[in-house]
Amino acid sequence: MINMAVRVLIVDDSGFFRKRLTEIISSDPRLLVVGTASNGKQAIEQAKKLKPDVITMDIEMPEMDGITATKHIMSEQPTAILMLSTWSTAGAKTTLDALEAGAVDYMPKQFEDISSDRAIAQQRLCQRLRHLAINFRKPHAAQANTETVVLNNKIISTQNTATTNPIKLVAIGTSTGGPVALQKVLSQLPANFPHPILIIQHMPAAFTPSFAERLNTQCAINIKQADDGDVLTPGTAYLAPGGKQMLISNSKNRPQIKLQDSQPDQTYHPSIDITLNSVAQIFPADTLAIILTGMGSDGKQGCQTLKQLGATIWSQDEQSSTIYGMPMAIAKARLADRILSLTDIGQQLAEIK
Repeated sequence: MINMAVRVLIVDDSGFFRKRLTEIISSDPRLLVVGTASNGKQAIEQAKKLKPDVITMDIEMPEMDGITATKHIMSEQPTAILMLSTWSTAGAKTTLDALEAGAVDYMPKQFEDISSDRAIAQQRLCQRLRHLAINFRKPHAAQANTETVVLNNKIISTQNTATTNPIKLVAIGTSTGGPVALQKVLSQLPANFPHPILIIQHMPAAFTPSFAERLNTQCAINIKQADDGDVLTPGTAYLAPGGKQMLISNSKNRPQIKLQDSQPDQTYHPSIDITLNSVAQIFPADTLAIILTGMGSDGKQGCQTLKQLGATIWSQDEQSSTIYGMPMAIAKARLADRILSLTDIGQQLAEIK
């Protein structure tokens, strides 16, 4: 797709919004709007006919909603789908439904929620569409129990590397594709899992309460959105609230969660690096850090710090990643003790004592 325009299909029941999106996307020479659709049925037909690289998908539409359309498209013509939704509690629930249906990512339909500067908001939308189209991997069955991992024709890790130190804390960082990946990993853990878990998922503040509630209903362990002052307890996973930074404070005997407001110069809120650097102060050698699917390299610097202190690092493999960005950064830096499929991560995490 290098040097070729990314082909975009726009799906929305509002003619005004379709026109507005077409104008915005067409302003970027790297993107090409190849078609539009006003409902889910048309979206399925257009996806088959036009074979776009990426689709913007509305959720509520007549005849067929965006979630149903997403299920059909991902089963018949897997394509990177970006959901455009309202950033509210109700919007969060339907967006999470869309992600479970196969959508890759989401952005607010109100561009003011992206940035108060309209030009910046439009630029970010175009950039996201291009990145999703280029980095999207079509879903397929994960291959479990692979003995070696190859990157750039070189074996860089094996799945059988022994954990060097006893584990007392697990920290999982993820971004694009993370909601589904987290559900697949955490649902494999028993209710009596012996360690606390920190979850850092790039997600807006309006979404994280609903996401924590959803995960809690899907998993045997207890999962909650982290509150300031929470004392870490075994068998509980703490999801970093959107818009905040989650740190660990106090001591190893009584570790507590400390939430901080994000600063303007911080790209991610929550940030995986910030949490991992905090973890390194309390659990330098007895942490297991796991980096799952996502764009960018958030988590790499924090894993480097932990690795130097003796911690254990796992990363998701390319084949099972929706977007092989963050895990690839870990693999290329040779930080991973194990590079595992999503299925293997859950299974091997469940075996930790």
